[in-house]
Amino acid sequence: MSVSQDHKPPTEEVNWEDFRDHLTTVDKEGHRRWLFPKMPQGRWYWRRIYVSWLLLAIMFLGPFIRINGNPLLLFNIVERRFSILGRIFWPQDTVIFAVAMLLFITSIIIFTTAFGRLWCGWTCPQTVLMEMLFRKIEYAIEGDASEQRALRSAPWTRKKIAKKFLKHAIFLGFSFLIGNTLLSYIIGTDQLFQIVADDPRKHIAGLSFMVLFTLVFYALFARFREQACTFICPYGRFQSTMLDENTMVVAYDPMRGEQRGHLRQGETLEHRRSAEVGDCIDCGLCVAVCPTGIDIRNGTQMECINCTACIDACDSIMDRIKRPRGLVRYGSLNSIERGEHFKFTPRMGGYLGVLGALAALLALLIFTRSDVETTFLRAPGALFQTTESGRIENLYILKVINKTSRDIPVQLKLENLAGDLRVMGVSELVVPKEKLAQTSVLVELDASVLREGKAKLQIGVYSEGKRLEVVHTAFIGPRLNPSTL
Repeated sequence: MSVSQDHKPPTEEVNWEDFRDHLTTVDKEGHRRWLFPKMPQGRWYWRRIYVSWLLLAIMFLGPFIRINGNPLLLFNIVERRFSILGRIFWPQDTVIFAVAMLLFITSIIIFTTAFGRLWCGWTCPQTVLMEMLFRKIEYAIEGDASEQRALRSAPWTRKKIAKKFLKHAIFLGFSFLIGNTLLSYIIGTDQLFQIVADDPRKHIAGLSFMVLFTLVFYALFARFREQACTFICPYGRFQSTMLDENTMVVAYDPMRGEQRGHLRQGETLEHRRSAEVGDCIDCGLCVAVCPTGIDIRNGTQMECINCTACIDACDSIMDRIKRPRGLVRYGSLNSIERGEHFKFTPRMGGYLGVLGALAALLALLIFTRSDVETTFLRAPGALFQTTESGRIENLYILKVINKTSRDIPVQLKLENLAGDLRVMGVSELVVPKEKLAQTSVLVELDASVLREGKAKLQIGVYSEGKRLEVVHTAFIGPRLNPSTL
């Protein structure tokens, strides 16, 4: 039985023995080493395709999905308005955002501790778009790795120019689509459509961002590619602090594969076993399909994104030489060296405890969040006034943010002290949906309630008979001699 050995990539620029000393995408002189990964095939690849279809659908349809009239996701930094799962959040909800970010980071740490870089290979937007969209376009136009390599070194002919122009035109078109999708997550689809349909001179800033996003994504997927994972993203560099001997990663089994040796014409498996040669026939296909250019047989490396392309490649070779699959597989160091099954470690338990606490805190903050955010402060520069009846007046500035998608009528009441509270300028205060209402409020108290010239006020904020929240402020008056009271 023979297996072709033409999968191994050229090695004239890289010595695979010193893989720890340099990046696979850079040669010894520091120049870019362009990668031509072979198109993967296999069960793991199809599983990634199904996951990517779901993620791409969510990404492109997300801005158009409405829940209670609000976008599924919106991060309008300019207007400081955010929508997550149809719920509107404002800058006043900073604590919720901080907890949500900690929850997200902790979940990635837990998954990395248990399953390695599962995020990078399966759900990272860079990987999904590069491998499941732009790479597929490249395969369709320029062919597989060997054809791409030949086309790159070929002289510029009409055929080469046509292929390159078509590929980069499609890349630019999809970059424009992705850039507009990102912009719609920032400003919303309504404003995006207005920018597209209206006179461009009225939306210079929006058009500038649209062009900028398009060029950034085009440069990322047409030129920078896997270097975004190896140079920019810090995740691969600090993953070593989270991996241990029980972490499930994409790994090569040296106990079974070594010593390596090519499968020669007419050689039987019995002869290989008698010669103490392992199952790895050194075909190089695991290296040829790797999108970051590493050799998984050298062990876990910073560039590995756990995309499983090498698993499918190796399994196809094992099928052809009639050996069991799994020479390259998902496994931990202990499972490979000692045959142990997945083990739930105390460190995972600790991370999981933190994750559970953060999730509970986030749920508490979301479900106990008031529909309005009220600020009640004394008017700058305003002094207390004494009425003809001897009562004391303070002027306040009231700001009420409506966090919902409906108008809310608001009433104010003094909760802890007897007195009068009047909202100036309006007979009924109604806060428009997703807006800020601001007005002046006059509070009048008897001088007898003041202690050392001041008192603490509790103002209840009500809507349709339901108390939404209580705000606290100070009331200032003259310092009176207790004997005169």
